[in-house]
Amino acid sequence: MHVKLATAAIAAPPDHTSCDECPIRDRAVCAHCEAEDLKRLEAAKYHRTVEAGQVILWAGDRMDFVASMIEGVASLTRTLEDGRTQMVGLLLPSDFLGRPGRATAAYTVTAVSDVRLCCFRRRPFEEMMLANPRIPSRLLEMMLDELDAAREWMLLLGRKSAREKIASLLIILARREAALQRRRPSGQIRLSLPLTREAMADYLGLTLETVSRQVSALKREGVIELDGKRGVVVPDFERLLSESGDDSDDADGAPIS
Repeated sequence: MHVKLATAAIAAPPDHTSCDECPIRDRAVCAHCEAEDLKRLEAAKYHRTVEAGQVILWAGDRMDFVASMIEGVASLTRTLEDGRTQMVGLLLPSDFLGRPGRATAAYTVTAVSDVRLCCFRRRPFEEMMLANPRIPSRLLEMMLDELDAAREWMLLLGRKSAREKIASLLIILARREAALQRRRPSGQIRLSLPLTREAMADYLGLTLETVSRQVSALKREGVIELDGKRGVVVPDFERLLSESGDDSDDADGAPIS
């Protein structure tokens, strides 16, 4: 059943968006590529759309591709031997899925919202990495950003209060959305919250009741406003920043992992 679900997710009709029209072009793994590089990537790539709730890959599945997230959000989870599942990361637009040189998936990847992927066949991509230093250089930058983000997340989970955790998650999402638009978040901002409160609780190491209580408190005190089921309005980003326990806005929108 697992293989069928993963295969169904990858077998969606292709999208033929060119590299020149790509909304993540300046932040993806191909950000440093020149025109000739992009021609080779075009020949090795294919786009796929995965509906919310579908499994993209199961942990242990063979990976014949790597991919950049164009749109949407996906979760990374690991299941323990006793059946417990822990969310260990999120993939947001411009994040990279997979590891060159690794034949199987390390985590289960599930589409939290509708997801659009720019996939590269793994072997041609690895051959391009050997021939073109710009791609491994950019991939190294992204991996180091991911490492920094993981260390920050360890701090958040280990030391911050429930209120600070929720504010920090909103800040990470706001920073990433702003980075894709080549700006820094400030003043009033609007963002879409891709996670349900249950998923937020799992990811932040909190109970559902605690998440609901803290979100309600932030709303009541005017730190955030809720717009429909997933919309969030932040009237003053600096105030939200102060609620997170951070003393400055130095992050560059690194991946959540």
